[in-house]
Amino acid sequence: MIKAHQINYKHKEFHILNGIDVALEYGEFLAIVGPNGAGKSSLLSVLANEIKSKQHIIFKNKNIKDWEVKELSKHKAKFSQHNSNDIPLEVKDVVMMGRYPYFDTQPKQEDHDAMNSMMDETDVFHLKDREYNTLSGGEKQRVHLSRVMAQLQNEIAHKLVFLDEPLNNLDIKHQYKALEIIKNFTKKANSAIVVLHDLNLAAQFADKVLLMKSGKVSAYGKPDEVFTAENISKAYNFPCTICQHPIHNNPMIIFG
Repeated sequence: MIKAHQINYKHKEFHILNGIDVALEYGEFLAIVGPNGAGKSSLLSVLANEIKSKQHIIFKNKNIKDWEVKELSKHKAKFSQHNSNDIPLEVKDVVMMGRYPYFDTQPKQEDHDAMNSMMDETDVFHLKDREYNTLSGGEKQRVHLSRVMAQLQNEIAHKLVFLDEPLNNLDIKHQYKALEIIKNFTKKANSAIVVLHDLNLAAQFADKVLLMKSGKVSAYGKPDEVFTAENISKAYNFPCTICQHPIHNNPMIIFG
C-alpha cells in the first residue's frame, strides 16, 4: 500500500524526523502515537505528500510524487488536525467539498448519496442545514470526518486515509463511533494511518502501532509488542502499568 524508507525532515536547522521507516499493507490500521513534539503530525504530512521531502514515498507501487493530483485524491484523503473554524457554509456544503474531485460544476446523484451516507454515519445528518459556524467543536470535527470519508466513497480498490488527531473535541460515544468508521473502512481492504493520543484506544483498534519520541521510532509492531511498560515509560518519561483488557484482551495502559 505505502512504503517509505529512512524519512528525514528538518525545518531550518531543527531535525524533526530522523531515519523513519514505514510499511503499511492493504487492510491495515496503523496508529502513530507519542508525546507532544515527537513528530507525529510531521510524519503524517510527509507520507501524505503535503510536506515536500527528498524521500521516495511509494504508494500503490508508484512514487506518490508521480501521481496526478486529481486522480490521487480519489485514492487517498487526509483529515488535518487544524481545520478552519470560520466556514460560511451549511454543513451539507462543507461535506460536499469532499466530492469535488468527482464533478466540475454540479454534483451528481452519486455525490449526494456519498455525502448523505457519511453524514449519517458520523451522526451529523440532522445538522445538514445548519450553518457550520454555529456548531460546537465536536460537531465541526465530525463534519470534517464526514467530508474526508465521503471523498473516498468510490469503486476504487485499496484506498488510504490519513487522519491527524480525529478524536479532538469528541465525546466518548463519538470517539468510538469515529474509530469504528475507520476500522470498518480498513476491513474492506483499505488502509488508515491515524495519529492518536489515547493509547488505550490505539491498543483496541489498531493493527500496528508506531511509537515515536523526538522524531525517531521508539517502537513499532503489534499493540501487544509496542505497549510495554518499558517502551511507554521511556517514550513519555512517565511511569505506567500494563494490564490485560478484561473484554478485548488487548493491552490496557494505566498511567501513574
